[in-house]
Amino acid sequence: MAESAVRIEGLRKRFGEIVAVDDLSLQAQPGEIFGLVGSDGAGKTTTLRLLCGLLKPDAGTMAVAGVDVLREPEQARGRLGYLPQSFGLHDDLSIAENIRYFADLFCQEMSEVAERRDELLAATGLAEFTDRLAGDLSGGMKQKAALICALIHRPEVLLLDEPTRGVDPVSRRDLWRIVYGLPAEGVTVIVATPDADEAERCSRLAVLAGGAIADLGTAQELIARHTSRLVEVSVADQPRARGALRELPGVAAISSLGESLRVSLTVDGPSADELAQVLREREIAIGGATEVEPRLVDALLLLEARAARDGDA
Repeated sequence: MAESAVRIEGLRKRFGEIVAVDDLSLQAQPGEIFGLVGSDGAGKTTTLRLLCGLLKPDAGTMAVAGVDVLREPEQARGRLGYLPQSFGLHDDLSIAENIRYFADLFCQEMSEVAERRDELLAATGLAEFTDRLAGDLSGGMKQKAALICALIHRPEVLLLDEPTRGVDPVSRRDLWRIVYGLPAEGVTVIVATPDADEAERCSRLAVLAGGAIADLGTAQELIARHTSRLVEVSVADQPRARGALRELPGVAAISSLGESLRVSLTVDGPSADELAQVLREREIAIGGATEVEPRLVDALLLLEARAARDGDA
């Protein structure tokens, strides 16, 4: 069996009384797009910062492309590309100058990476903007330029921290098109995201809650394990509807989606008609209640709710 591209065992990190990462262990395989998914504060960013050596763990081991991150940090860093939430570009440098800076940082001569630079500029649509200062770029253009800088030295593992936060839909599509092509080059991608739709793009997921892994698997495996039945209720007065439905036996979780509530139910929970009847008896107007197929977002909400209950126990 091939050696894992990323291996984490027993990782822990505290900030004072706050446990940011709690006994986390996982492995990502070569060429895999692996997602760390969870709400803000779940430990995603801290895990990535530990992996790339920006933070030191309180306990645990980490290896990237077979290199121990703690024992050989410089060698491990050379095998990593990292795209943080805050872009990581120098605003007073042009795109071309930023690329050159990051190539120098990884001891790469521009003559050695010129072909790679041109490929990435073409793929991101930034070839005609190389003289523009990073500080003058839109959010989407800045994120694509930062991705070029993270990939310029051909890393074996790429860490992406919420790569499409605040990015327009076209740039989001462009970014993911590039990411999808990386496994064919042998690159393993670790994506941290709070977004269920983005998480569904990953081949496997580790669901983080309170710094620990609540579960691990493909999106379909998580849906199968953690959802049973789901009813979508169209209702304007969502606060009152939530309060009324939350009291019912068999209601596991409730989330909002636009003008509807998505009500996760146990196998023996109430039917859609019974939910509608309860709301009408409370004089809460509804547009309808329909049983629908559960999605990843529903599984994630149930996992987070369960983790919160376990933490309070």
